[in-house]
Amino acid sequence: MPTVLRTTQTLNIKGMKCPMPVVWASNMLHAMKPGETLEIVATDPGAIQNFKSFARSTGNAMLDWSESGGVVRVVLRKGEDADSAKGTA
Repeated sequence: MPTVLRTTQTLNIKGMKCPMPVVWASNMLHAMKPGETLEIVATDPGAIQNFKSFARSTGNAMLDWSESGGVVRVVLRKGEDADSAKGTA
């Protein structure tokens, strides 16, 4: 049985192009508590790579990602020191 990640919030940003998915996710994560998770649903084909880079540079963790039928799903967990990391809103 596959592991199901429970997310704290979901951000549907289908139709938005780079850099807006990362901007919106950054703003939402800024308002969240460390350890909370954000599920992002997007259609930008570069979203997975963009969020990998974003997570690495901001102290957040990319827990899961997938793509199916042109829809990208990414799950990020807010890191303990993420608000003080470079690149956050």
